[in-house]
Amino acid sequence: MFDALSDRLESAWKKLRGQDKISESNIQDALREVRRALLEADVNLQVVKDFIAEVETKAQGAEVIAGVRPDQQFIKIVHDELVQVMGEENVPLAEEEGKTTVVLMAGLQGTGKTTATAKLALHLRKLNRSCLLVATDVYRPAAIDQLITLGKQIDVPVFEMGSDANPVEIARQGVERARAEGINTVIVDTAGRLQIDQDMMAELANIKSTIAPDETLLVVDAMTGQEAANLTRTFHDQIGITGAILTKMDGDSRGGAALSVRQISGAPIKFIGVGEKVEALQPFYPDRMASRILGMGDVLTLVEKAQEEIDIADAEKMQEKMLSAKFDFTDFLKQLRLMKNMGSLGGIMKLIPGMGKLSDDQLKQGETQLKRCEAMINSMTKQERKDPELLASSPSRRRRIASGSGYREPDVSKLVADFQKMRAMMQQMGQGNFPGMPGMFGGGGMGNPLAAGNRPAPGWRGYPGGAAPAKKKKKEKKKKGFGTL
Repeated sequence: MFDALSDRLESAWKKLRGQDKISESNIQDALREVRRALLEADVNLQVVKDFIAEVETKAQGAEVIAGVRPDQQFIKIVHDELVQVMGEENVPLAEEEGKTTVVLMAGLQGTGKTTATAKLALHLRKLNRSCLLVATDVYRPAAIDQLITLGKQIDVPVFEMGSDANPVEIARQGVERARAEGINTVIVDTAGRLQIDQDMMAELANIKSTIAPDETLLVVDAMTGQEAANLTRTFHDQIGITGAILTKMDGDSRGGAALSVRQISGAPIKFIGVGEKVEALQPFYPDRMASRILGMGDVLTLVEKAQEEIDIADAEKMQEKMLSAKFDFTDFLKQLRLMKNMGSLGGIMKLIPGMGKLSDDQLKQGETQLKRCEAMINSMTKQERKDPELLASSPSRRRRIASGSGYREPDVSKLVADFQKMRAMMQQMGQGNFPGMPGMFGGGGMGNPLAAGNRPAPGWRGYPGGAAPAKKKKKEKKKKGFGTL
């Protein structure tokens, strides 16, 4: 999402490494790199100018903190300014107890508005808010059918009156139905339109005046860069919006939309779409997004993703199994599938500090290795999954599993051996010892799904610039008493 921007900004920090302090002379090269990074990310020119001016002023006036390098201090200043530009804090949807919240969805053609409508409904349902979707797009063929299909998928009812009814009347009756049934939130999906189509814009304004929505959200394609901010401002001037949803943020968008929308339009970004699946909608937090842009990861979002998928009681049972060395291949398979439900391996890795620099090839390799593990475990019998010792002592079983999964016997042997080492390590941790992680997928033919070549990402576990050599790792493990991933 922000890979190119992150790489450019990293080159800016390098300009200040080795310096004793931030000064007017040594900051200019770093500012020049930041300016170039933002322009290449398609951030609005005026936003870039204001951003650079603010960073320069704050950097030159910053007090030097003992023990903090100039490049680290400069990163902190840029981070804080990114948060400021994107709106400082998350702006939640309006909600008033005992009252039906009305949300009007608007957007250009082809921005994924109908899908975003369903994504928003699912997000609210997870927050225990009852929802009703209202289909008013009578112009696009099968638009109503699409919303009905999505509604069934997420178990949210859809109100529709067919493609011959008046959109304004559909919206009015849909909102009345929601209020009559005591539904918490009604989301009205409207037809996609062009801002130059005055008839369609007038219809949208008419719908808004009729249903008096609490929220008017504009769905914007993040791929349009800074033009997204201009579109948001146009809709805000003509219709009046309360916020924006940026879609396709998981693509190769350069980040200009996220950094420009708030400053140019004045409307906050409330949600971002991070995938095609109906679950792929996240509340927008400026501070978390700034951390992602600067390659610092986003642990809070990762925790929230995990909380959505993990049952606390199951997690406690799993922890008990791990610490007592009763963790088996069935449990491991559950963990793999849980991670799948949280999203792609690449998406998860980018939320972990220090892992954002893994290349696409490394991530693809990791995805492949996880699939191989799953295939081999699926070829095991229930008894073999429960008791890995059976596989360790039986070459014929390993050959059968290799044949059934389409891999080689050495691959199965490697999986079993690493799994047994991992179980032993977990048991020692339960006894208060902290041995080095053997690398569940490291070495041999399996590879490490988290970092190709079995080397942690740059800076991981405190190794500046990357992983320490293998021999050095062992020494540090004995001396410090902890292992590496």
